[in-house]
Amino acid sequence: MTESKKEIQPQLLSKRKKSKYLALTNIVVILIATIPFLFYINDIFPDGAIWENSFFTYQSKYYESVNVFVWVLLGKLIPLSLFIVWFFTCKHWWYLVILIPIALYSFQLTFIILEDSEYIDSEHFYYLTPVVIIVLSIVYSIRTKVFDKIHNIDLSELDALKKSNKKSWWNRLR
Repeated sequence: MTESKKEIQPQLLSKRKKSKYLALTNIVVILIATIPFLFYINDIFPDGAIWENSFFTYQSKYYESVNVFVWVLLGKLIPLSLFIVWFFTCKHWWYLVILIPIALYSFQLTFIILEDSEYIDSEHFYYLTPVVIIVLSIVYSIRTKVFDKIHNIDLSELDALKKSNKKSWWNRLR
């Protein structure tokens, strides 16, 4: 009897894992399918510069319309949320590259909310440059390691081969 219980438990665990995986993938699919419909939520906000409700009062300074401000805000928030879902569900080795547009949209969203400035998309490149350099260097090193493993390349053998084939610059010129 104890052996049959041990045999049943792995099957139950695999069924539980499958059901959790199915539930998680359903949530992700529903998120991806419904997030673009949020573009139309700006229609419920007033067209004027001031929005008053029972919780707070918001005044749109630069855009002069709450409706336009929410439209611009959603124009950054929706792609950001889709990139975040993609980042957490991507199974490829290059998934870290997705951090670059996530950082870009995060900077833009932050500056829209905090500064309410007209230079939303122009100078944020300078803030994003360190993120791009770090992410690309990490992704390139991962790519190199993956490429070396796929093609069975041993770097110590390549270094020894280079040293044995060294020629003087005059011999190379000929």
